[in-house]
Amino acid sequence: VLALLLAAAKHIVPLDQALRRGDWRPRYRPSQALLLRNKTALIVGYGAIGREVAGMCRQLGMKVLAIKRTVEDPADDLAEEIQPASALNRLLPRTHALLITLPHTPETDGLIGERELKLLPQGAVLVNVGRGPIVDEEALFLALRDGHLHSAGLDVWYNYPADEESRAETFPANQPFHELDNVVLSPHRGGATMESNVLRMQHLATLLNAAAGGEPLPNKVDITAGY
Repeated sequence: VLALLLAAAKHIVPLDQALRRGDWRPRYRPSQALLLRNKTALIVGYGAIGREVAGMCRQLGMKVLAIKRTVEDPADDLAEEIQPASALNRLLPRTHALLITLPHTPETDGLIGERELKLLPQGAVLVNVGRGPIVDEEALFLALRDGHLHSAGLDVWYNYPADEESRAETFPANQPFHELDNVVLSPHRGGATMESNVLRMQHLATLLNAAAGGEPLPNKVDITAGY
């Protein structure tokens, strides 16, 4: 999330591509990079991932708002406000960076559409590491193409390869996001690191030890909620 936010806000990919061609001209043009300090991040999906992101945003000097399905407290040590989903449209006009860490369920499908994107201030950044269909594809493309959104960092998509053969030639969306230089495209690799398998085993061991000891299980799935 943080990598996508910084890459999008600082316009890093187009600058990298230009310099690889020996082109220094972008350095001498008005900067398109955003200063994140003192900006407001809205984290939609304030679970374990959302809280980790909140801590990192605070380290960048950002203010943090959060949307959570079940709100126990209206604030904590990371988020200045924690609100239910019904408050989304009220918080969007205050949001400079919309960070989506939600699971995809019938409740969250299409949660961010044309109306919600227009409620964001001109020049906001959107990062989605939840699932593609949480954000309406066409509305997102148009908001980026027409300049309402400054940029986006997307790790989750609308089209995926159907088989191994198609992995080399499948565009991730029906809209041509790949033609926009204000979008950072990532192939659903946000949770993949060289250390990920070790971390998975550690968390699995914690779960098994809790089960063996008759203790409450961590990260219990709520079947009715879908995650």
